[in-house]
Amino acid sequence: MADVANKYPENVPGKYYVDEQCIDCDLCRETAPANFKRNDDGGHSYVYKQAESPEEEALCKEAMEGCPVEAIGNDGG
Repeated sequence: MADVANKYPENVPGKYYVDEQCIDCDLCRETAPANFKRNDDGGHSYVYKQAESPEEEALCKEAMEGCPVEAIGNDGG
């Protein structure tokens, strides 16, 4: 399960975040491209825009549930 204490600093403030467990598999970026981007230098994803619509919320949740290493978190904020 993702740990807010280990989230990447690039994540924008808000409830969704990616932590250091990310293996750069691309699933979140394919599932919710409006919300997740890749840090090319670090080789990991991060949240660059929090969900702003019910559709984006559903896609972020799907990405979080589909993450193979549970690196996406939702702190409920």
